[in-house]
This record gives sequence, C-alpha cells and structure tokens, in this order.
Amino acid sequence: MGKVGERVPGAREMRPYATDFVARVTARTRLPLDYSVASLRVVDFLIDGLRKGGADHERAHETLLGLGAYVGEVLVRRAGAVWVDLDVHQRAYFAQPVGVRMPDGRVWNPLGKVRNSFDTGGPEESLRTFYLTLHGRARRAVA
Repeated sequence: MGKVGERVPGAREMRPYATDFVARVTARTRLPLDYSVASLRVVDFLIDGLRKGGADHERAHETLLGLGAYVGEVLVRRAGAVWVDLDVHQRAYFAQPVGVRMPDGRVWNPLGKVRNSFDTGGPEESLRTFYLTLHGRARRAVA
C-alpha cells in the first residue's frame, strides 16, 4: 500500500496506530470515529472526499493507511477479528503485510479495501457495506 521503502505497521502495532490516527483526526474535527459500524459511513465519506478533491496516492497515503487501520480495528472490536501478520502467500495476494483473521479463520484485507475504495469509488466499494456483508463475523458485537 505504501511507497517503496515505507513501512506499514505490523499486526501488534495496528491497534495503537489506529488509535493514534483517530486521536489526530478527531483533534481537529468532530468526526464520529467511535469504532462503530455506523462510523464506517464516515470513512466512506472521507475517502470519497479525498478522491473528489484530487488527492493522489502519494498525498493520500498516510490518511488511507490510517483509515485502513481504523476499518481493521472496527473489525477487531465489532466482528471478533484479530490483527495478523500475513504469510508470504497472503502478502503476495493482498499486497499488504497485515490483515485481520475472522472468528471462522478467513483472512481479510482492510488496508487494501480502503485503497480499492479510493481507487474506484462507487457504492460497491463502501466500507460499511463491506462490513455488513463480511463473511466470518462473530454473531454478536465484540467489545
């Protein structure tokens, strides 16, 4: 997801990375980034704004990485996922070093999903819809 040489945080670092991102973003604005499923609509709105504002990947990189970490953390907190460092085959497939493993064992790529949403836009790339249609979620919200 990053430029050559840029390091994406590992699985153990993703929760603090997402928390720091939310603190920085909400310090300047009143965005309701509260790790709820509903807050994923805000993420959709932010990504759409970046794209329509003409941001390129280089300028949007840090924000997209932060939003990807946030989406992954929503999956951790609400769907029972855990952050995982991806193996060599998963890294090649997802083009990311980290992802989340769902309670049923499936691995998903929130960082790549955010990037795809930025690249293509449209309702089919909605992060809220991604969550709501995601296979392998815990049946009940996890705190």
